[in-house]
Amino acid sequence: MLLDKDDERILAGEQGETKQKVLELLVALGKVFGAERLVPIASAQVSGASYKTIGEYGLQWLNSLDAKAVVPAVLNPIGMPRDRWQEMGVDPDFAVKQQAVVAAYERLGISLECTCTPYYLRETKFGDHLAWSESSAVCYANSVIGARTNREGGPGALAAALVGKTPCYGFHLDANRRPQVVVRVQADTRDWTIADYGALGYHAGKLVGNRIPFFTGIDPGKDQLKGLGAAMAATGAVALYHVEGVTPEARAGPFDLAGLETIAVESDEIKKLFREIPVDAVAVGCPHCSPAELDEIALLLKGKVVTKPFYVFASQGVIEKNQRTVDTIEKSGARVFADTCMVVSPVMEQYEAIMVNSGKALAYVPDMCAAVARIGTIGDCVRVGTE
Repeated sequence: MLLDKDDERILAGEQGETKQKVLELLVALGKVFGAERLVPIASAQVSGASYKTIGEYGLQWLNSLDAKAVVPAVLNPIGMPRDRWQEMGVDPDFAVKQQAVVAAYERLGISLECTCTPYYLRETKFGDHLAWSESSAVCYANSVIGARTNREGGPGALAAALVGKTPCYGFHLDANRRPQVVVRVQADTRDWTIADYGALGYHAGKLVGNRIPFFTGIDPGKDQLKGLGAAMAATGAVALYHVEGVTPEARAGPFDLAGLETIAVESDEIKKLFREIPVDAVAVGCPHCSPAELDEIALLLKGKVVTKPFYVFASQGVIEKNQRTVDTIEKSGARVFADTCMVVSPVMEQYEAIMVNSGKALAYVPDMCAAVARIGTIGDCVRVGTE
């Protein structure tokens, strides 16, 4: 790999052992994937933040590091709300360990905005190079914004934050961002909700695997795009997709689609995912809710009282900017929590069946929470949660 003088000084240990080791990691990753150089990044998003997922050994590794992030960097969701963990019912022993993980990242200069939607917190621009790690955030950044990031592992994203660079391979290169399969949606999607697009993503991810799909026949908005990509990242390994006439690189095209496999998706294939089964909790916000989603939840819950545990998850920054809306939601008995989500919090493991509005959650809840998942619209979630 071609390294500049600053990189070589870091490798020589002139900026400390931690930076030397993490740059060695980045160089090794670059060599494995054929990167010719490192590229400066605009921001990083670091996974491996919940104690539920990294455990004691992960915490020990974090505590062994001694450096500071040199670019804006945020954490993925952790296992509990930092300020309201008791209200959520988190075990005190888990809370102590989770707080230790958070403190370790804070010492490393990582912002304690624990979210899978970092694009709501600061502007990310078309063409920005990033080192993001959470699958839905990566998919949104690449597809909806037109930024450039691979799906980094937790250590790789943290290393990039501490150095300010990442290996230039994969989705950082224009040649690797072209469609590889066409998905033709043969359905009337004019009234499709976030849940419908999440169900489409759940189904399409299984069909396309890790290829880059090009969708025709749909016209989603940004929240719907978020749900589509998050679900495909969960059931496949999709980190970039294009939608004809909608996403930035598709608008800038045209792409040469000649010779690509075309997969047709019928309406019935999506509808069958909407099973009506009894649930004992409702959880919305996977990925974390946007302001528009909070508005819809508040409107539908206004004047109602929830009859089941009803969780809403959003980033702290979005909650603070929409506090009146959050207050309206919580008057119903529902709770809006920052920093965590249904997938990474051990609290959700107490339920046998959880209703969600997300294709990503539909995919992850059975494995991560050992619960049955039911998908529905936000309206369905409110109806079931208040009946």
